[in-house]
Amino acid sequence: MLGWVGKRAPASVQAFPAQLVETYGEETPSSGLWERWPDDLRRGGLLYHGDNKEVLAHLLANGFRGQIKLIYIDPPFDSGADYVRTVELRGPKGKVKLEGEGYTLGEQIQYTDIWANDNYLQFMYERLLLLKELLAEDGSIYVHMDSANVHAIKVVCDEVFGASNFQREIIWRIGWISGYKSAAKNWIRNHDTILFYSKNKDRFTFNKEYIPYPEGYVRRDGAAPDGAGYPIEDTWNCYEIDSLDSIQIMSFNSEKVGYPTQKNENLLSRIVRASSDPGDLILDSFIGSGTTAAVAQKLGRRWIGCDINKGAIQTTAKRLQLVMADQAGEKGKPAQGKLLGDGDAPSPAQIGFTHWRVNDYDLAIQHNEAVNLACEYLGVERLRNDAYFDGLLGKRLVKIIPFGHPLSPMDLEAVKNELDARPEEDRAITVVCLGKELASDTWLAEWNRLRKKKTDPHHIEVIELRNDPRYGGFIQHEHAAARVAVKRKDGKLHVEIKDFVSPGILQRLAQQSGVVQAKVADWRAMVDSVMIDTAYDGAVFNVVHADVPARKADFVAGEYTLDAPDDETAVTVKITDMLGEEVMVTCRA
Repeated sequence: MLGWVGKRAPASVQAFPAQLVETYGEETPSSGLWERWPDDLRRGGLLYHGDNKEVLAHLLANGFRGQIKLIYIDPPFDSGADYVRTVELRGPKGKVKLEGEGYTLGEQIQYTDIWANDNYLQFMYERLLLLKELLAEDGSIYVHMDSANVHAIKVVCDEVFGASNFQREIIWRIGWISGYKSAAKNWIRNHDTILFYSKNKDRFTFNKEYIPYPEGYVRRDGAAPDGAGYPIEDTWNCYEIDSLDSIQIMSFNSEKVGYPTQKNENLLSRIVRASSDPGDLILDSFIGSGTTAAVAQKLGRRWIGCDINKGAIQTTAKRLQLVMADQAGEKGKPAQGKLLGDGDAPSPAQIGFTHWRVNDYDLAIQHNEAVNLACEYLGVERLRNDAYFDGLLGKRLVKIIPFGHPLSPMDLEAVKNELDARPEEDRAITVVCLGKELASDTWLAEWNRLRKKKTDPHHIEVIELRNDPRYGGFIQHEHAAARVAVKRKDGKLHVEIKDFVSPGILQRLAQQSGVVQAKVADWRAMVDSVMIDTAYDGAVFNVVHADVPARKADFVAGEYTLDAPDDETAVTVKITDMLGEEVMVTCRA
């Protein structure tokens, strides 16, 4: 059994209610498959935005205990890295020509992976305990790790699920490595590890998988083979006939959605096919790019996904809409199955999904990116081995307070407590915030009373970005805006987006364009997707029409004709720009 500072099993976890945010597609008709589904939940896929610890507690409190047949998680690896996605405008070849040159918007931080080791182990321990309670008695869990912490997580999993329920350690060879990754001074790291556990060692679903024999294969005695192929071992992608390369090392792949830790569908489909059957319920509590949900949808499984990252939720929702639209448009044709296996795809287990919010984490991704922008703006050198302080400004340690609230004495007490835990630390501190409470000035005056000089150990200086004249202009955020016209004629609604502007995108272009100012000739280059609710009630956005171009080279249409409700209605258009900012415009018609 592994020990660490602060190890404790949670005595209880508060289960917050979930707020329905959006609905996509139709509710799945009732059938035996859904007989144990909670009565107050719409039948279909479930996508939760929130801290997965709170989401898992919510699921336990609302009828899902012991209901999940398969769990796959690809949690943070404690790598000390920032994970970013590349953001591009729409247009030909994935880029828009601006003043004669191709242009992108750079990178957007999705999440940081910087932990103190004890905090990381506690983080994983708490979530694994909750996942075990959700797992069906004949269920399985796959935990995807890299080499940095798999040894520790293996011991934690042994404690949570029982060492006797450990089934396999799967080695996934990432693929052919080249470039800087091949320049290591010793053996080239080229694999991830996937830990496979069952809830009960002798009772779990497993459909044995085979790699087909190559064309022309004969046995040693010259006879034709009579089996299904080579049974798949616990080392994957190690032979030419087992093609399972990571899409991260592929220059071009149609699956890519731009998410930094995206896994390929053929990897997840192998796990889903082996450890579940059509109609089974699958959970991924670190949904990321949405691969698990997309594969589950294509293979006829039900699914639940969650993530604290708003960018992950947007990416997953967009991806699932495309999958479901493809399935709806290809009824009677073997469209989706060909990507994942040899046979036709099973019938979809659901034809729609809902997006929920547990607690309110809309600022999660914004804070990660704001920290990065603030560090660049102030000239802060980022620290990769410190789980609390964000960087160095000269010789001073820097702590950036989340921009969702003003600096409070409670924030300053947290800095004090961190310093108390580091008796050898003698550097001064700079605290960066967007604004501050008046009570913070009193706290600071008392704290610095015996630390007069700015260079004195533990002296705290505050940089208030909103009001400090030295840093004027930082984070003056203007929201995106759109002009929309809606007309009713002959029982139809004619919706036209006349113009759209994203100040966030234009600001990025201005920062990167240099002497020649970049211009966007077509507003649609800035738009990732358009969704329309023809009868918005002000609370839940019901997606009646979604315009989500599958290719970066394509634009949204911008004009739409839809069936009109009988009475006057509130038509709401939701536009999401390429940075993930959403704007909603409502018109009566």
